[in-house]
Amino acid sequence: TGFVCPGISARLIKKMGFRENVRRIDILGMGCNAGLNSIQTVASFCQANPGKLGLLVCIEVCSAAYVYNDTINTAVVNSLFGDGAAAALVRMDQSDTWEHGPIIDDFEPHIVPRAIDAMRFDLEEDSKMSFFLERDIPYVIGSEVEKPVDRLLGRHELKKREIDHWVVHSGGKKVIDAIEYNLDISAHQMRHTLDILRNYGNLSSGAFLFSYKELLNEGVVKNKDIGVAITMGPGTTIETALLSW
Repeated sequence: TGFVCPGISARLIKKMGFRENVRRIDILGMGCNAGLNSIQTVASFCQANPGKLGLLVCIEVCSAAYVYNDTINTAVVNSLFGDGAAAALVRMDQSDTWEHGPIIDDFEPHIVPRAIDAMRFDLEEDSKMSFFLERDIPYVIGSEVEKPVDRLLGRHELKKREIDHWVVHSGGKKVIDAIEYNLDISAHQMRHTLDILRNYGNLSSGAFLFSYKELLNEGVVKNKDIGVAITMGPGTTIETALLSW
């Protein structure tokens, strides 16, 4: 969220003492769905380089984009978004067991061009960028989310009832309600997403990793389980991924 130059990866390399020849890429402008977009890049690198580690880092300082005025949109944005950082290691290694984490089996994106301006930055009079959320965006996402999920599961001959775990971005209460309704999944299945929203807010690109961590901490994942990750953000875009343990 926002822009910094040099990119955050260069700053982390200097701060943490990474090797000078570490490969890096900074992904900006994708907002809340950027985490799953980034995992695709990391997974592609690891697939091309078996045994090498890929590190995904999601860093969001949403409070840097807060503005202060008397509009309802500002009140919603400032109360919804929070700051957070999350990271995940990815590796292609046939010797890994399910306890080390899930296999990322597949991805399926979905873009809604008619809603391209539903989530965006606007330039305020004081030359500060403020985030705008269209009031109807939860219903747009709700009406579209079945499409990528059905395509993703259909390729693997899976039904929604066969999914053991849902790892979903904590976009907001109305968005979560719309996803639950349209995918016919329960609040219990979205419990980690709801916990993150309740305790920390919308943490943008890293939020689904916080939900994933809550799932791991719960200790309910077992061998042969199947999961679906869902993120949604500007574009308007919905990203999905199929996970298996």
